[in-house]
Amino acid sequence: MKQLTFGGVLCAWFVLTLAGPAGAQPSFAWWKSEQFRKDLGLTAEQATRIDNVFQATMPQLRQSKEDLDRQEADLSRLIEANADEAKIARQLDKVEATRGTLNKMRTLMLLHQREVLSPEQRVKFKALHQQWDRDRRARPHEGDGDSRQHKN
Repeated sequence: MKQLTFGGVLCAWFVLTLAGPAGAQPSFAWWKSEQFRKDLGLTAEQATRIDNVFQATMPQLRQSKEDLDRQEADLSRLIEANADEAKIARQLDKVEATRGTLNKMRTLMLLHQREVLSPEQRVKFKALHQQWDRDRRARPHEGDGDSRQHKN
């Protein structure tokens, strides 16, 4: 198994929260990583505040993701049953409205977490993400990343 660098850990958070499918949840609580906290200069109080935002939002995100899954399943059933286009279009509108709500909730959660960081930490965070992105583009894709490890 390949070890991820700090940039890789940061990237995992970005990918899973920003670029991932609606409802994707970070598999790594970056604000709890000692290495991340050290490199970013994150205080214990900041980490607690970020975690509070995460914990307060996750039940809503999970519920919204369950709603999206149900709406998508209903859409699939309509398509499989060769329902008329008007019914499919109405269901598709429901799917996309639910997806939009979910993405909005997730983006607002990330905004609230970002607001905890100082301007200097935001700059560091951005630079680390950009470095990870350059590293990612330079290496071949290695599957879905489920076997990735991170250093703490």
